[in-house]
Amino acid sequence: MSNTHVQSEAEMFGKALKRRREKRGLTQEALAHEAGITASYAGLVERGQKVPSLTIVLRLCLALECSPGDLLGDFTMTALRSLFK
Repeated sequence: MSNTHVQSEAEMFGKALKRRREKRGLTQEALAHEAGITASYAGLVERGQKVPSLTIVLRLCLALECSPGDLLGDFTMTALRSLFK
């Protein structure tokens, strides 16, 4: 049996969120405060344990001063096909 882990969409989004947050020099707490969510929820999203609603994604974009495309850039057609095959 293979130990290959297929990354979920939640994990892909979480990694992109963390990269963008760190690039902006924000802590999870600061990001959460700016986005109007709890720091624990921000951590769950970054770890791929929660999938945020569109409203939360947009609030995160405002807090990070980025477009939704910046957070969703990893979701190429190839990645989408892999996720949903």
